[in-house]
Amino acid sequence: MRYRDVPGLSGAANAAIRVLERERLTPGIVVVALSVWSVCVYGTKRRWRPWEAEFTCSCCGVGWARDKLQDALVMLPPRAAGELRVQVERLDAVLVGRTYHEPVAEPGLAWWHRRCRRY
Repeated sequence: MRYRDVPGLSGAANAAIRVLERERLTPGIVVVALSVWSVCVYGTKRRWRPWEAEFTCSCCGVGWARDKLQDALVMLPPRAAGELRVQVERLDAVLVGRTYHEPVAEPGLAWWHRRCRRY
């Protein structure tokens, strides 16, 4: 995997993400997680890009993507985290509007794992 910039973030924020990926995560994982989370939120049906497919399989689902974004938000410096948070919260708002809280979900799970699709 190679490093990829997150579209819409400043050069400084992308540099901070590259440092985080090099030292604590996997190169390119943040942009992949953001892309996969977007696909999950919007419910689009498309084939995974080669650089997304190596992280996503049908048996594991896509919930890992939001988990990885949360990890990045916690570990990034405040300014870079703030820029990424804007994009993540925009997707989260769409998810909340398209889903509902699953009342029987395990309470210890992150809120995004306790949402059900409206059909």
